[in-house]
Amino acid sequence: MNKYNSSLITPVLIAGSIIIIITFGIRGSFGVFQIPIENEFQWLRVEFSLALAIQNLGWGIGAPIFGALGEKFGDRKLIIAGAFCYVIGLVLSTFAQNALTHQLLEFIIGFGIAGTGMGMILAVVGRASSEKNRSMALGIVTAAGSVGQMIGAPAAQALLNFYSWQQVFIIFAFSIALVMLFVPLLKNNPVSTKKEIEISLLKVLGNAFKDPNFSMIFLGFFACGYQLAFVSAHFPAMITEMCSAISPTSLLNYLSVSNTSSLGAFAIALIGFSNIFGTIYAGWLGQRFQKKYLLAGVYALRTLIGLLFIIFPITPLSVVLFSVFMGSLWLATVPLTSGLIAHIYGLRYMGTLYGLVFFSHQLGSFLGVWMGGRLYDATGDYTLVWWIGIGVSAFSTLIHLPIKEKKLQTV
Repeated sequence: MNKYNSSLITPVLIAGSIIIIITFGIRGSFGVFQIPIENEFQWLRVEFSLALAIQNLGWGIGAPIFGALGEKFGDRKLIIAGAFCYVIGLVLSTFAQNALTHQLLEFIIGFGIAGTGMGMILAVVGRASSEKNRSMALGIVTAAGSVGQMIGAPAAQALLNFYSWQQVFIIFAFSIALVMLFVPLLKNNPVSTKKEIEISLLKVLGNAFKDPNFSMIFLGFFACGYQLAFVSAHFPAMITEMCSAISPTSLLNYLSVSNTSSLGAFAIALIGFSNIFGTIYAGWLGQRFQKKYLLAGVYALRTLIGLLFIIFPITPLSVVLFSVFMGSLWLATVPLTSGLIAHIYGLRYMGTLYGLVFFSHQLGSFLGVWMGGRLYDATGDYTLVWWIGIGVSAFSTLIHLPIKEKKLQTV
């Protein structure tokens, strides 16, 4: 065992976590720019929502592409290429004068997120970790994404108090370029020869597509994307419109959360905070129990929490409780799903295979964001789309149970 993967905390884990904090922090702040951009161009709400949905789609399409190219040319080169797309998308967005241009550039930003995000970094960290420490290491990297989400939106809001949204985009682009200084610390996987790529990658993809386990993981991850994207994009508005008033004597009011609008922002921050502990704990559990049962348990709890939230009156207390409990499960699926793929199919093509599964996640994200707005316009509230989310989560609970969690020879 080499010096990199003999311990849990390694240079690879530290560098990967720092990169994720910055890239995910910026990615999690885009909702803050909605009102400034809409006010400047007089856009409808649906136009900016579609831009964010397209960003998720670009992220999903880019994930398997970057994963496969990283395994051919080396992960570090592709992470830098992803950062280049991210930076170019942000910079060019400052010149966008219409919704269509902005939406197309969001696809480029999403593509850049794919190159610098979870799929690439999880693959690098997974390869650099021992089997004993791998699940926990993946949990730590995922928790780093939550740290980024916690600080990204407040940082963006603070900067907008002094700068235009275009200037903040430039600051964020510079931050992404700067964090690439940590890329050399990432241990690169061995670069394959052309023959190895043509034979081994085709074989591993063929085996995965023929394997029912891969199909079940692929379909199951869809629910994660649907729920996360819907809550991130629409939960603040849902709380604003459907939650009862905050008492002037409540603890929330003491914390300067005095109305349901501010409660929505507080709920998202609380979800991110709870997720830090949830993902690390999920990684710890993944080292000790079968991941398919843990994933089924996470989705079952999500189903139950979503059900209890919608069948009872929505109050400030129920919003806080939902945020804490759902937040603890928020990204718990990521270290478990990526760890399950690494366990069954091995580490060599983890980036490609996780990227393909992540496409399902981002397809769910696209539909969650888009259907949230579409069904809201059709029905006048978010009740129907919430019940669809409950059904999707229940489906994911059941589809993980038949997975055979054993190593498969792929190369």
